[in-house]
Amino acid sequence: MKKISKAELTKKLKRLSGWKMVKGRSAITKTFKFDNFQEAFGWMTSMAIYAEKKDHHPEWFNVYSTVEVTLSTHDAGGVTNLDLDMAREMNQKSK
Repeated sequence: MKKISKAELTKKLKRLSGWKMVKGRSAITKTFKFDNFQEAFGWMTSMAIYAEKKDHHPEWFNVYSTVEVTLSTHDAGGVTNLDLDMAREMNQKSK
């Protein structure tokens, strides 16, 4: 999997609501807010199943109804299409 250039990533992030580049690292991040812990954890569970199917796993941190997600493809040393696909899926499933 090929790492996406910074210029291309900037362009593609415009179509991914809420996602932004991580400063000092080739990664993207977004904070998701849910109504309560059960909704946040349910979303995380559905995304964990998706991640296992894709063999691509997010970095995430959960406190009550908030989930902070960071995506990067470690083998490629940065953001790839795997990360963008996961970001799109996360946005869609969070609605």
